[in-house]
This record gives sequence, structure tokens and C-alpha cells, in this order.
Amino acid sequence: MSSGRARGTVVAAAGLAAATAVLEPLRGHLSLASVTLLYLVPVAGAAAAGGLWPALGAAVAADLLLNFFFVPPLHTLSVASFDNAIALVVYVLVAAAVAVAMDVVERQRAAVGRARELAEVDRLRTALLDAVSHDLRTPLAGIKAAASSLRSPDLRFSDNDRAELLATVEHATDRMTALVENLLSLSRLRAGVLSAHPEPTALDAVAAEVVLHLPDPEHARDRVALEVPDDLPLARADPGLLTTVLANLVANSLAAAPRVHITGTAHGSRVRLAVADNGPGVPAAQRAALFEPFQRLGDRGGAGLGLGLAIVRGFTEAMGGTVTPSETPGGGLTMTVELPGA
Repeated sequence: MSSGRARGTVVAAAGLAAATAVLEPLRGHLSLASVTLLYLVPVAGAAAAGGLWPALGAAVAADLLLNFFFVPPLHTLSVASFDNAIALVVYVLVAAAVAVAMDVVERQRAAVGRARELAEVDRLRTALLDAVSHDLRTPLAGIKAAASSLRSPDLRFSDNDRAELLATVEHATDRMTALVENLLSLSRLRAGVLSAHPEPTALDAVAAEVVLHLPDPEHARDRVALEVPDDLPLARADPGLLTTVLANLVANSLAAAPRVHITGTAHGSRVRLAVADNGPGVPAAQRAALFEPFQRLGDRGGAGLGLGLAIVRGFTEAMGGTVTPSETPGGGLTMTVELPGA
């Protein structure tokens, strides 16, 4: 027996037993019509829980219970009145019709659910192909152009020109690496195989490492203001996952505003890292969509696959934390990561 049918059978048995226990003492106060209507409830529940066959079984069992407990002569399966016999037959037919109708509704609901899932998969696949075709092709074209120029025997470059071309290759390679890492991270999240290894983690060290490894770190130091005290309580977090979370948030903010503020605070037994910018911000009504994959609403730089904030949420929740968007005072977007303290 399938799990669905087993569930429907349990619902039918429990529902019929409960209905009989409640209605039998009230037999003298209820008409047979009222009792038969109430006995349709377990049939409908069995159909919703297990489909057609448990519901049909419930309909037959309910008819027998009606006959035994509520149709004279009581406590037998005999029927003294022709009208009561008709009522029992009609009940079985009506209960069977209810079972069939409920089964059709549940099947249609399941079909709609599968159609939505397929549509979502198709949307994600289309978005992925579109994004990858653009966002991987662009750095590849830059690498190809720079490498071809450097290898050309007919071109002579100064040291500065050569350094600039090599920097182009390095920057484009970093972009491709980040894109591939984000895709791999999303696939781990979707497959449910992401594992976090929380340990006492110093938030000031994580923030400093993120800034140090930003593209063009010397320039980034001028754009990123760090206010994470070194005496801040340790967070219980996975250092690798937290570094990825903060790096995505900082890169996202740097794409939207010239300056970014990273602040660390303690709130009771939890600690917070907030990344704030004074860019265009995101309307409150649209913030719920920030964390959906392939949404560029939050990844506002125009580059990337729109996976950054989806990964931020998945990694943060894997560490037992939360991430919350809010408006920066004066305008802009603030993303606050809250983690349990160590």
C-alpha cells in the first residue's frame, strides 16, 4: 500500500471512529439526514489524504456504521423501513460522488503544482543560459583580446601597457572565478548538500580579510569604512561561509554606491554585521525578491548572474543566522547579517 493510501485509510478509520463516538450518544436528537451529512466529512478527509480508494472504503464503512448505529432496528444490519433503505443507498452514492470529486480536485491540484515546478525550472534554466552566455562571454572576450595582443609579434608595448593588459586578464579571470564559484555554491544549496562547520569566529578578522581580497584592494580601502571592533564578541559561524557572505554583500554595495560602511555590533547573545551603502536602495515592496536566484534587483552592478544574495541567504541560514534588508538612514540599502554568539 502506498503511503498516500495508508494515510487516507488512517484518516478514514480515525474520522469514522470519532464521528460514531460523537454522534451515537446524540442519536435521539439528530435526524438520519443530519447524521448522514456529518458522516460525509470523514469520507472527504480520506479522499483529500489518500485519494479515491480510501475514500470509497470510507463511504462503504460509513454506510455500515449508519445502518448499525442509527437505522432501526439498532445494532443490526437489517433495515425495517423502505425509506431508510433508500437513504442508505443514496448515502453510498453521494459519498462515492464526493470521493470522486475530491480525488479529481486533488489530482488537478497536484498537476498544477507540477506545472508550476516545471515552469520554475524552465525559467531558471532560461535565466541561467542567458546570464552565463553574457557574463562568461564578456570576461572570456577580454582575456582573449589581451592575450592575443600580448602574443602578437607585430605589436610593441610599453611596460605600462603590458601591465595594463595583464591586469585586464587578471580582472577578467577573477570575474569568471567568482561566477563559477557562485554557480557551484547555488548548486550545493539547491541539492541540499551544503554543510556548515560553525566555530568561534572573530568578525573583525573576517571583515578585514574580505576588504583585503577585493579587486583593487588599495582602491577598495578608500571606499570601504570598517567599524568592526576587535573586542566584539565572537560569532558562532563557519569562517569560510561567512567570508563568502560578506564578500558578496560588499561587492553588491560597491556596485551601487561609491562608499560602503561595514559595522559590527552585539545584541544580547547574538552579533550583527551590517553592510550599508547610500546608493539608490530597493523599495520595501521589492525586498522580498532580493534573495531569489537570477534577480539583478539586489545585484545592482549590472554584472554577475544575480546569485549573490541568494547565496548570502542560503549560507547565512546554514550557519543558524538571518539576513535582513532595510533602508539606510538618508537613503540606500543596508543588509544586516545576524549570527548566534559563541
